[in-house]
Amino acid sequence: MEKVKNYIQLHLNILLFSLTSVFSKMASVQYNRHGLGSIWLYVFLALMIGNCGIYAIAWQQVIKKFSLSTAYANKSVYLLWSQIWAVVIFHENLSVRNIIGILVVLTGVWVVQRYE
Repeated sequence: MEKVKNYIQLHLNILLFSLTSVFSKMASVQYNRHGLGSIWLYVFLALMIGNCGIYAIAWQQVIKKFSLSTAYANKSVYLLWSQIWAVVIFHENLSVRNIIGILVVLTGVWVVQRYE
């Protein structure tokens, strides 16, 4: 049960990290629409920086529980979260290549997990 809890913490941390790119893109959209005068630009930049800080602290705590090869292999699940956010939040389309790429990455994570 402890192992499952550790993996949940690891993947929640990866999910948290993926939100950095969401805040970054939202800041970019605000800048493109309104320039430097948009208060939302600075809100999203602050969220992005704050999120990176929280992630860095949490990541240091989580990787103590795993070998580095396992932790970093799982970190590639970030790509899956990025694609989910692109579709759900920004209404972008997934291509067949995106889906194949995600499946290749997830297969790699699964292979690493099998040998831990």
